[in-house]
Amino acid sequence: MLIRLATLQDIPQIMELIAEVVPAMIASGNLQWDNNYPNVAVFTDDINKTQLWVAEAEGQIAGITAITTDQEPEYTKVGWDITEAAVVTHRLAVSSQYRGLGIAAALLQQAENEAQRRGIKTLRVDTNASNQATQKLFPKLGYIYAGEIELDFRPGLRFYCYEKRL
Repeated sequence: MLIRLATLQDIPQIMELIAEVVPAMIASGNLQWDNNYPNVAVFTDDINKTQLWVAEAEGQIAGITAITTDQEPEYTKVGWDITEAAVVTHRLAVSSQYRGLGIAAALLQQAENEAQRRGIKTLRVDTNASNQATQKLFPKLGYIYAGEIELDFRPGLRFYCYEKRL
């Protein structure tokens, strides 16, 4: 497996991955993503900011994530100081063809590598309250549950917040 920064040429494969995972998420009751989000514009912006990473397996994009320093204002509701520098993982997805191979963990490790490279001691992530897979994964990787929020741009959904200190 290779973890690397995404390029604009990756967008067609990334959108294929999104087209695969969104229906599965919705079928499981996880309404975090839909036919409108995430989209080409979001991923193009991530790539232009050099914050979108892909995991390649067998020459295919098996997983993606945005590794950013963007913190949602609602994070303050779990007691986080959003003026504190933090590496934040957004838009984490793994193709069903490659689940169970440690790809999500490898992408989260890349977030940790980026934090260390930048001298940032805090990692943060949020996930939909219906996403049981990530709720199991994050604690295994040393993330601590911090609380539950609603995000203004995704009304009606609840999100669990997790943090890891290096």
